[in-house]
Amino acid sequence: MALFNAYNKKSLLKAAVKQTQKARMNEGPKADQLFISAYEGFADVIKDDLVRGEALYNWGFALLHQAKSKEETVAITLYLDAISKFTFCLLVQPNHLGAAIDGGVAYMDLARIMEVDGEDELYNLALEFFDNAERIQRGSAAYNLACIAGLRGEDTACLEALEISRESGSLPDVEEITSDTDLTKISQTQWFITFIEKISVGPEPVVIDDSEITYDVEGNAINKNKKKKGYENEVNGVVYDAEGNVLRVIEGDKKETVKAQSGSTIASKTESIETAAPATSKTESIETQKPK
Repeated sequence: MALFNAYNKKSLLKAAVKQTQKARMNEGPKADQLFISAYEGFADVIKDDLVRGEALYNWGFALLHQAKSKEETVAITLYLDAISKFTFCLLVQPNHLGAAIDGGVAYMDLARIMEVDGEDELYNLALEFFDNAERIQRGSAAYNLACIAGLRGEDTACLEALEISRESGSLPDVEEITSDTDLTKISQTQWFITFIEKISVGPEPVVIDDSEITYDVEGNAINKNKKKKGYENEVNGVVYDAEGNVLRVIEGDKKETVKAQSGSTIASKTESIETAAPATSKTESIETQKPK
């Protein structure tokens, strides 16, 4: 199988090279179409090469973080190099989430260095990477999309992206969101203030009703022996639970807690209680065996 794949890729490569040669001999739309076909052929050759894909991603990741520590001219070169590595990685592994996210991050960092506004083409290129990341895994780049929408003053798109980020568990903490300069433009809008208030409160506690039977993933009841919470029934001064067990005996204003099982006999305080064996009083002597 490996030999067949290698032969097949070699054939694809030869075909792509020939299309490139034909493209160079033509002009206009026909040349462009031949170039595009050649590019698709090259992409098929390198597709699904996991080792090469990981190497390209990590190379781009290193360049991205090196760029963050450099002055403007050097940083721009490093960012562009990182973007090319992430782009190439996605040709090899179209579903590489890290490359899709970090490619967009690199474009956003580049846009900040060059001090362009939110409508600049660099942010459009970042959007393409983030949209691809969302295709791979919903919510993975939602906050990044919210930042671009915030820069552009697109309230609806920004809120929708923030909600997706919250639902997917990828939303940063409140302090980071409120201090994010990408969201400055929309930070004073009522919808944003309401959103921050909502996430500041945190999730509502889950109330579990013990009276309802719950089941595990295999359909087995896991609390079927629990008593109905809060259920009591009084009959002639005796209080029973949902299963008929005696909870207490009521005598006037005085309540006495009685431990009893279902079907047990209730006796008044003045009645004598017969037991299997008579109890020995404290004053009675207790015979013990004498040592031989």
